[in-house]
Amino acid sequence: MNIMRKGELSFIGIGATIIQGIKIGKNVTIGAGSVVIKNIPDNVIAVGNPAKIVKSKK
Repeated sequence: MNIMRKGELSFIGIGATIIQGIKIGKNVTIGAGSVVIKNIPDNVIAVGNPAKIVKSKK
């Protein structure tokens, strides 16, 4: 079974969908209602359907 992995200090908005096996990095914000179909690296904000990185938190 592939499960989703979420890093420390990450936030997943209400209604977001994350496909099985996806990895969410540390200090990540996923916008409400987003659909995550690819791994998300550390320190970013990702939103949309499909989710795209819109800003770096560095």
